[in-house]
Amino acid sequence: MEVNVLQDQLFGFLKANSTQAFSAQTLTEGLRLDDSQAFTKVVQALAALERARKVWVTPAGDFQYNADSEGIIGIFKSNDKGFGFVHYDENEEDVFINPDNTMLAQQGDEVRVKLLTKGDSTNSRGPEGRVLEVITRNFTQLVGEFKLGSEYTGYIGEVRLTDKKLASFQLLIKDGGLKPTDGEIVVVSVADYPSPAAPKRFTGVVTETIGYKDEPGVDILQIVYQHDVPHVFPADVLEQAEKIPAEVQDAERVGREDITEQPLVTIDSIESKDLDDAVVVWRLPNGNFHLGVHIADVSHYVVEGTPLDREAYTRGTSVYLTDRVIPMLPRNISNGIASLNPGVDRLAMSAELEFTPAGVLVNHRLHTSVMRSHARMTYKAVNAILAGEEEAREEYRDLVPMFEDMAVLHEALANQRTKRGAIEFDAPEAKIIVDEQGKPTDIQLRERGLSERIIESFMLAANEAVAMHFDHAKVPFLYRIHESPDLDRVTKFFEFVKALGAPVHADPNKIQSSDLQAIHNHFVGHPEEQMVSTMMLRTMKQAKYSDQPLGHFGIGAEYYTHFTSPIRRYPDLTVHRLIKWYEQAGLDEAAQAKYRDKLAEIGADTSTRERRAIDTERDTDAMKKAEFMMDRVGDEFDAVVNGVLKFGMFVSLENTVEGLIHNSNLTDDNYYFDEGHLALIGRRSHHIYQIGQKVRVRLIRVDKEQSSLDFVLVDPEAAPITDIKVPEERRRGNFGGRNRNERRRNDKDGAKSDKVHNGGKNMGTWQDRKPSDPRADANRKGRHR
Repeated sequence: MEVNVLQDQLFGFLKANSTQAFSAQTLTEGLRLDDSQAFTKVVQALAALERARKVWVTPAGDFQYNADSEGIIGIFKSNDKGFGFVHYDENEEDVFINPDNTMLAQQGDEVRVKLLTKGDSTNSRGPEGRVLEVITRNFTQLVGEFKLGSEYTGYIGEVRLTDKKLASFQLLIKDGGLKPTDGEIVVVSVADYPSPAAPKRFTGVVTETIGYKDEPGVDILQIVYQHDVPHVFPADVLEQAEKIPAEVQDAERVGREDITEQPLVTIDSIESKDLDDAVVVWRLPNGNFHLGVHIADVSHYVVEGTPLDREAYTRGTSVYLTDRVIPMLPRNISNGIASLNPGVDRLAMSAELEFTPAGVLVNHRLHTSVMRSHARMTYKAVNAILAGEEEAREEYRDLVPMFEDMAVLHEALANQRTKRGAIEFDAPEAKIIVDEQGKPTDIQLRERGLSERIIESFMLAANEAVAMHFDHAKVPFLYRIHESPDLDRVTKFFEFVKALGAPVHADPNKIQSSDLQAIHNHFVGHPEEQMVSTMMLRTMKQAKYSDQPLGHFGIGAEYYTHFTSPIRRYPDLTVHRLIKWYEQAGLDEAAQAKYRDKLAEIGADTSTRERRAIDTERDTDAMKKAEFMMDRVGDEFDAVVNGVLKFGMFVSLENTVEGLIHNSNLTDDNYYFDEGHLALIGRRSHHIYQIGQKVRVRLIRVDKEQSSLDFVLVDPEAAPITDIKVPEERRRGNFGGRNRNERRRNDKDGAKSDKVHNGGKNMGTWQDRKPSDPRADANRKGRHR
């Protein structure tokens, strides 16, 4: 039975019997499910209903309908014009909230909403609602520059907020907290939120000072505080970490396989210090490949329920910023005893995999081990070896045959992924170079060579094998999932590529990743390739963690989890614990009960913390890119259009810096936004601008605080001319929106554009690759897939 159907059945029954409470066992028996895992599925469904506040658990542990659950619970997305939208389900359209019905909810607040209208797809009217309750506030602390003194009586000063969504709000500082000096960047605990009497005002007390605006590093710290990223380890956590021995103890070797003689190697970027995976490949007598993926056994040191574990859960992931890392674990663990440094023994979780020469998995085994890395290899060195450079091949001559076998196995694994329709994009990634003061001096594009692709293939293979093992065992487990795109988005994408001449034979109701890859392949090497790639990525959903084995659409995998990076990702740490637990306790009902009720919450919480880390990294990169461009105002650049909306178009430079060409700066014509072709078209000249189009631009403004850049076209007359017909210009024009539904679409587009204008394309969030630099947005060795 589908998960959503089971939830609906349970909720319907509990609502119909709202005065009674039922145990999970009673509900399972009542459904009469012909499934050996029925009880597990019912418990998981009930846990989801409880998280959604549709049911509540009695003191006796039974489940009962929650009479206060009427309405939709979701996240409020504000618009600076006063209205907003509530996102509550990836498969449903966001609910529009007009200014009178917001209850002054703020960006990111969790709210309960009553639907006023369900919407009508025939005339593009979306659902509309009214906020009934603000359940959880997103902003509990705010960050900004303190200004001493205030025109309002009873306040010691004000704080200037730089967050775009809060730019029109005041933050007044009460006495009772710290008393900062003028110009300091401060953290404020919110005491009062906007109210009907003061709809644009927060108040609070200063709890912490970060430093002065122009001090080195304060700009990044301000973003860290804005996203409320934990970055200082509590004393009890450091105390526990310090007690961990720096070397593997004899007692710890008991019960583990000794694989120290195997020629394992780590392959990472030059800068990496937390080496959490080692690999080895050899040919078997039957002609198959043996692949060993050996991962640092972090779970041995981070014991469940300890201060270390609680802090790791709170952080969820390491955060990789331009010139620093905020680690999930203290450095004596992440860079010390858990790092697979060369020549020293380390505890590991091992996945031993056997593949045919065609890349088909035919055998696998999971176990704990004691290992020793025989070489600390870099991507650069392995790439040189595989490219035939004699000096590198001579230096590592004993390992060269293994690297060559790795390349052959990688090609077979990549071919298998291609056959099943895995979607492959090579979006450019940038590395921001800063000096000792944190000032950006250069932006370099990373090269993704063969060694990077080899490690990506091996990590994907291990993650898939682990997920398959426990899905077949039918026990509670934590998965990395990437669901199929929404029907509406797929339909619009198909219409878009058909207009470009692509043959589309796929059924949008039964979309497969291979269907999208086939469309992409049609445009490879053509001018439209970048535009189609961008739109395809925007069609897909975000990947996340879940206790449901729903597979991974983007890589075409039926089974997928995260197993390979427990130093930097809490879900991987959880997966290691599950592997050990089932090995120790077996697979019976008693063993399954230990984690069954925890995994859904772990998945939801770690997915949220992953997004927090991504947003923090993206905002930091955008800010540093803007700072890098401040000395280049007036310069001209080659660029590519990467987004087109009613109010203008976004462009990306060759160094990945992004900015906006606003309609007000398109002075050569009056431009019409053609939504069907995602294009701006000149009414008189018929010049057209679309995603993927090359343009020459001049930088005219940079705002580091807002991480925004504004460009103008150098030669508008060079734009191509289209024969797409433009409707006659109406009296009010096309920019303001002719009716509320059109304004709704405009403003939703505007809200979506914020991340683009801040330097983030919001693309490729499903990807799971291990690129060339640990500080890169994607270098979580597969965090995004």
